[in-house]
Amino acid sequence: MKLTYRPEIDGLRAIAVGAVILYHAQITILGHQPFKGGFIGVDIFFVISGYLITSIILKELVTTGSFSFKHFYQRRIRRILPALLFVMLASLPFAWMYLLPISFVDFSKSILYSLGFSSNFYFHYSGQEYGAESGLLKPFLHTWSLSVEEQFYILFPVILLIVFRYFKKYLIHFLILGFVVSLGLAEWTSRNYPSVSFYFLHTRMWELLAGSILAYFEITLGHRSKNKTLNLILPSIGLFLIVHSILFFNDKIFHPSFYTLSPIIGVCLIIWFSNKNELITKILSTKLFVGIGLISYSLYLWHYPIFAFARILDFVRGNLLHSFLIGIMLFIISTLSYYFVEKPFRNKYNKFKLITCLILFLIFILGIFNFNTIQKNGYSNSLPPVLKKSLEEAPWDLLKNLDGEKCFVKHCRFNTSSNKKVYIIGDSHMASIMFDLKNRLVKDNYQFISMTGCLYFVGFDLINTVTGKLSGKCNNNYFQKLKLILSKEKDSIIIFGGRYKFYNQQDIIREKNYDKFQYVSVGKYDNPQTSFKRELLELSKNNKLIIIYPIPEAETGVQSKFFNKMPKRINLMKDFLKPENFISTSYEVYLNKSKNDFEILNNIQHQNVYRVYPHKLFCNTIIVNRCLTHDDKDLFYFDDHHPSIKGAKMINDLIIKEIKKIELKFN
Repeated sequence: MKLTYRPEIDGLRAIAVGAVILYHAQITILGHQPFKGGFIGVDIFFVISGYLITSIILKELVTTGSFSFKHFYQRRIRRILPALLFVMLASLPFAWMYLLPISFVDFSKSILYSLGFSSNFYFHYSGQEYGAESGLLKPFLHTWSLSVEEQFYILFPVILLIVFRYFKKYLIHFLILGFVVSLGLAEWTSRNYPSVSFYFLHTRMWELLAGSILAYFEITLGHRSKNKTLNLILPSIGLFLIVHSILFFNDKIFHPSFYTLSPIIGVCLIIWFSNKNELITKILSTKLFVGIGLISYSLYLWHYPIFAFARILDFVRGNLLHSFLIGIMLFIISTLSYYFVEKPFRNKYNKFKLITCLILFLIFILGIFNFNTIQKNGYSNSLPPVLKKSLEEAPWDLLKNLDGEKCFVKHCRFNTSSNKKVYIIGDSHMASIMFDLKNRLVKDNYQFISMTGCLYFVGFDLINTVTGKLSGKCNNNYFQKLKLILSKEKDSIIIFGGRYKFYNQQDIIREKNYDKFQYVSVGKYDNPQTSFKRELLELSKNNKLIIIYPIPEAETGVQSKFFNKMPKRINLMKDFLKPENFISTSYEVYLNKSKNDFEILNNIQHQNVYRVYPHKLFCNTIIVNRCLTHDDKDLFYFDDHHPSIKGAKMINDLIIKEIKKIELKFN
């Protein structure tokens, strides 16, 4: 059933896709990102989709009394799959050349899940926080929204048809009830399980149903608003609500939630009250807005992989000309994609059987290639051995208990028959070194107890972590349990370390990627540094405490040249391992960043305190005043700040030396 064309809807699409692109481009003006709420563009798309899809279904039901699922899904297939498959195919060569094995496997999984209309589940369960910096390097993260829409297209027509046939009188009640329940779930889930709320259909359904409710009233009434005064005023208010959300929302708000009602209401006001005599409608109907709206699907598909690979190649960092060129290229490619991929496949004169055969062939090619990529572990065999052995598995995933469970954010004990106990506590930095340390200490007949993965500090409550996986585990309950265990220990060795900037409240506020920690007052010890010092001194009263000083981290844009923005795979062998190409970071920068940490740790004075300095291993050795991340034989880091297996062994050499000092002194 063909709908009356409304150019202002394409204008709304232009605003939606423009907001999303500006958000992902991370445009900065005078140190401020003005489009931090641009993610709301996806929500605009959802309202438009709900409105158009419901209009198609209800008009056919009202006029013919029946509904053709065959024709409906044929139109959806023509609309969605050809362009999506084309973008995926075009991305494969770039993934092969520029992605590390782990990232390549993740890339392939995201494509396969997207082909199965379930990439939203994949990104949730793989722990990818939307908006985090790591997500900007995942070329198909944006397909989560397509999966939500596709799930809606599969479920909604069936439900709508059943309700229309058997409960027609109550159809609007079903739509409103669904809207209210879904909105309530979104509000509650965003506060308790933010990743679920962001990625899943049941908390996005209300946005789609907002459009459905508009479509219902338009079809049953036979018209939209006829109130001339409201028609002149409310579209402007609607646009204001949308623009306000794009400019003033940010990734700290609960979303989707009651906050999201603001832009959704704005979209609904424009859809319902727009008319040809009103200013906003005229603006949205101009050739510029309509033109962008027509290619909005291609723009949405292409922008994320183009941006991701541009970041991987370090092409746009701080370079306005390069950013401008990327923008121009995006519009050219999207326009070509619209005219030479989207339009031909949507042309009803092109037989659907032929289109189906071509789509199935493309899916087969993508499936074979990406399954093979996963089976071959991202073609890691093509890497030099030093890279292959260091990058295959995250170091904190290596240590497992007897049941095969990972000892990350989980207490694990080994060699429990021994009375000589060594505890390792701290965040993921300590988790990175625990596997090798456990093997060496158990061999020397120590009981080894790992308690790593979370901050060791009363006063911090982890609302949500970067990965999203630890939410609800790293909190003060975890700390109190750990503290109770350690308070009963005597004459044990406790190894402590971590990313110390998290123990400084101001550092937490400044840290871009970790801004979801909440400082909780703990009475008279509500100063983070005071509490931190007090807790470590408490540990050292009855036990020997080995403090691991800050592990050097890469400067922004330096370490990423390898770990996140790897050179071409085909040039890796001949270029990467040359001494002149060694990736390093400034020793002076390390000292400046760690100055406050050193002062705090140096002030923790007790006869039972021992110290390990990782920077003596990595800094100021081969290159003066530099900290190296690798040599010609080994990588010292797994990413830009976690030690690799080799880096862990080097740090553990120093720890073992301190343990032997303790043995000599007290045995």
